[in-house]
Amino acid sequence: MSDFPPVSLIDKIEIHELLARYAWSFDTGDLEGFLSCFADDAVFCEDVFEEVDRWVGRDAIRSMAEHFFSHPAFPGRQHHASQILVEGGAGECRVRAFCIVVQPLPDQPCAVVFAGHYDDVVAKIDGRWVFKQRLVRHWSGPVLGGFPTQDGVKVPRRRPPG
Repeated sequence: MSDFPPVSLIDKIEIHELLARYAWSFDTGDLEGFLSCFADDAVFCEDVFEEVDRWVGRDAIRSMAEHFFSHPAFPGRQHHASQILVEGGAGECRVRAFCIVVQPLPDQPCAVVFAGHYDDVVAKIDGRWVFKQRLVRHWSGPVLGGFPTQDGVKVPRRRPPG
């Protein structure tokens, strides 16, 4: 990533927009908008459960999104990214962000159904920032390894049925 000139403020804004476009399209069922956030050969990994889920290429990412969109509990969820760090150059960057997912409940406040972080590689391809790699991780393991009371080992969530 260091072979590129420093990332500009405009590029950082466009990268923030990529994260917003990802969430808006994912959370509103806009499949084509969602897919437009990824490079053709992108890798999407979800390191949350016992086994890492991995989808390579747009066709596999499409299948993953279609699976979520068809799940009855998915509509209504909102993915929120914050504390966004952009490190790298004008052509490729590492992007890290906190991730919270909330689910509205009938007649109750929203429930936080996921707390974790993104660790992404984004690239500017044909003038647009897209994900080359999207890594979703639960808020455990190596990210907390700096604390003396933590061993840096991932604590996997139990995979829900379906």
